Amino acid sequence: MVYRSVVRKALFRMHGGDAERVHETTLGLLERVSPAAGLVRRGPALERTVFGVRFPNPVGLAAGLDKNGRALPAWGALGFGFVEVGTVTRHPQPGNPRPRLFRLRASEAIINRMGFNNDGAQALADRLARLGPLSVPLGISLGKSKVTPVEEAVGDYRASLRALYRFGDYFAVNISSPNTPGLRGLQDRGALTELLSGLDEAARELAGGAAPKPILVKIAPDLTDGAIGELLEVCDGHGVSGLIATNTTLSREGLAPADRALAGEAGGLSGRPLAERAREVVRFVSRRTDGRLPIIGVGGIASPDDAARMLDAGASLVQLYTGFIYEGPGLVRRINRALAAR
Repeated sequence: MVYRSVVRKALFRMHGGDAERVHETTLGLLERVSPAAGLVRRGPALERTVFGVRFPNPVGLAAGLDKNGRALPAWGALGFGFVEVGTVTRHPQPGNPRPRLFRLRASEAIINRMGFNNDGAQALADRLARLGPLSVPLGISLGKSKVTPVEEAVGDYRASLRALYRFGDYFAVNISSPNTPGLRGLQDRGALTELLSGLDEAARELAGGAAPKPILVKIAPDLTDGAIGELLEVCDGHGVSGLIATNTTLSREGLAPADRALAGEAGGLSGRPLAERAREVVRFVSRRTDGRLPIIGVGGIASPDDAARMLDAGASLVQLYTGFIYEGPGLVRRINRALAAR
């Protein structure tokens, strides 16, 4: 494959191997891609409506790759059926000190401790207003600003939702990144109840009498089954439209011996080592909810077979991030072709 043998090698050597600088350069190039909506893979076998949103195909771009929406028109042109921008916070923030992004090549994995570096909710709203409609549905991932105390998280999330509400087709509530202090505590029953109540109320106000836009919750793969069960009970009682399973993991299981030197880096792990656990969480959620709660499956999807197994586990849609980095744009087309053939 040309991407793996030539393009990826060149990208990984660029900027002395600095993964974050390569990421920024690539986004800069993608900003120049023509938004050719005709390249979005469509067809009766691929199109589906999930939580009230019509998706031309089930393969989406996960949050984190295009935090500030710099290259939004390009993702549909590369074949994605939807894109999730962010995670964005109410206040602009630089994120954690560099270096904070590490490739674990032998494991086809990434460790990141980015810390929600982004330009802020209002800056994203301004960019989306200038950009106009996209060729594919847009999800917006919302997170807590680092400067905001955990006890004031509800107001922080609500402010971001208000700034961005008119632009998103759905909103993801990120309470599971391991890189913002105290954030994962928002998955606990009491904190989550307060947060979802506040967001549900805000969404209904913003909808102005229409049906509120879908709100999804993104969960960590490190939760126990009991904790996931409690979380699902809270989601069920507060109008949550779906779940995103899963975020990155603090586990270092499944890494290749060649990557052990990097295993001690702080941050969340994504990529192939996460695939099995992500499917387990999706399967558990699907069974616990009798398939009533739509799931976006994400974690370790690097081949058409990975995507098919995630859908078979109970996901309605899938998202790519690390697999896209290692396999390139052709992965999106290969997955859609295989799913259409099924």
